[in-house]
Amino acid sequence: MAREISSVGVIGLGTMGAGIAEVLARSGVSVVAVEIDDDGVRRGRGHLEHSTERAVSGGKLDADGRNELLGRIRYTTSLAELSDVDLVIEAIPENLEAKSDVFAQLDKITGADTIFVSNTSSLSITEIGVHTARPGKVVGMHFFNPAPILKLVEIVRTVVTEPDVVTDVVAFAERLGKTPVVIGDRAGFIANALLFGYLNHAVRMYEQRYATREDLDAAMRFGCGYPMGPLALLDLIGLDTAYEILDTMYHQSRNRLHAPAPLLKQMITAGLLGRKTGQGFYTYDEPDSPTVTDAVTASTVDTVAPREVRKVGVVGTGTMATGIVEVFAKRGYEVILRARSAEKAAASVARVKKSLDKSVVKGRLSEEDAAAALGRISPAVEFDELADVDLVIEAVAEDLAVKQAVFAALDDVVKPGAVLATTTSSLPVIECAAATSRPSDVVGVHFFNPAPVMKLVEVVSTIATAPDVIATVDAVCGAVGKHPVHCGDRAGFIVNALLFPYLNDAVKMLEAHYAEADDIDTAMKVGCGLPMGPFELLDVVGLDVSLAIQRTLFNEFREEGFAPAPLLEHLVTAGRLGRKTGKGFKDYSAR
Repeated sequence: MAREISSVGVIGLGTMGAGIAEVLARSGVSVVAVEIDDDGVRRGRGHLEHSTERAVSGGKLDADGRNELLGRIRYTTSLAELSDVDLVIEAIPENLEAKSDVFAQLDKITGADTIFVSNTSSLSITEIGVHTARPGKVVGMHFFNPAPILKLVEIVRTVVTEPDVVTDVVAFAERLGKTPVVIGDRAGFIANALLFGYLNHAVRMYEQRYATREDLDAAMRFGCGYPMGPLALLDLIGLDTAYEILDTMYHQSRNRLHAPAPLLKQMITAGLLGRKTGQGFYTYDEPDSPTVTDAVTASTVDTVAPREVRKVGVVGTGTMATGIVEVFAKRGYEVILRARSAEKAAASVARVKKSLDKSVVKGRLSEEDAAAALGRISPAVEFDELADVDLVIEAVAEDLAVKQAVFAALDDVVKPGAVLATTTSSLPVIECAAATSRPSDVVGVHFFNPAPVMKLVEVVSTIATAPDVIATVDAVCGAVGKHPVHCGDRAGFIVNALLFPYLNDAVKMLEAHYAEADDIDTAMKVGCGLPMGPFELLDVVGLDVSLAIQRTLFNEFREEGFAPAPLLEHLVTAGRLGRKTGKGFKDYSAR
């Protein structure tokens, strides 16, 4: 039987502490809320009143319910008032010395069976617990912000935490309507350990002027379905908080990818902490506001006239090629689909027709528009038939020699001034350009699968790409309803370079037996709002494809942290490639 927890102390009434107090009071728990002084109490009470008023106006709480909720919270500036509570949650700022001091004081005030909980997001629970005479009753309970809304709670046990304490805290979290995952005491726990390496990598990209803040954020929103881009998320979290978490992680892991990007420290020193100060990577109309006021980062694309594009060629017959053909045909472009044989060309056109027919059945396209789109597609076998296209998009296999042969053939037949584009997701675009006598006309246009659905296109310029070629691709993307983001020609571009190291870190976490795959997936979906957990996503992408991309990133950047996790390599060697083989990190054979 789990112990009955009916009264809880909450120490610290900042955004997180006030949110935790609200969660507790909503669930019928009596709360003793402690702040350092009367001003702190006033601010904390204000947080709670404002949050619950929003809940009433949003229809999530009625006026009587709000009054009952607020009536369950008693405010004080004295820790001594916690003498009779069943459990204490500490939610003060991330400072080990301050937290340790609070726990040492609590040890003298509370009953011997009182459970001590820290809401720290990065500090060691073990180091906090040793300042008490009851380290076996000390546990981490990491809520996510905003606590009343987000379901995930990471329950952090130390090597000396009593098993029944963990059981009781898990049951308590479930009673609060939360989704608990139990993990060991390691910097960053699950969610932050995976999230902040990714965020730090995005800051480095921005710092190196590899991509604009808007393009970095749009790439991850449109390419991965993330609820926020990395820089906007950092502004929400607070750059000072992010720095402290990264610094703590680095001192434990010594992984250079966790070392805070220098730009973070510079921005913190300048007082640019994100939304809470009104300015971070973006500028907001006032502190704590979500409304961005500064103009979009200027781009040279806006000042260069694009070339005219009326006819488009697509080389290839795979899923990506047929998807791109459909995208352009539906938007009124005449499209020539070049295949290696008439049979392959006919089969590809048939796949486009099948996709168009599905859109008609689902009411997304009229029969007339579908027929018109199909009528704009001309199958071809010879490269000569691409002679007068204005834009040709290569979408053949990810094999550099094959792509270079295609570009050499295009160079011989396509008219001067036509744009030559590759859809590669991992190979150097400049290597394709070098196979032609016109490298200034060559560009990367990385569509995402399925091309008719996904809005993102990464527009990749080499050191030789002409500005009007970028402007042309940008204009064409707009014309076919895609969102272009711009970056340079290096491995992974934006999305894969940010996504796959994060996935690799998740594999390393599993490999170290720190947490189970399902718990890691739950933490990232529930705690960070991601559409899929890392292992679900790896199984969908294919472990062989994921390993190849990770190897490409490692070979390009030579970062030790990018080295593929041995477990990923072993699973690929064993033929467990994910959903396509029935087994990957998870078993799909019985589903």
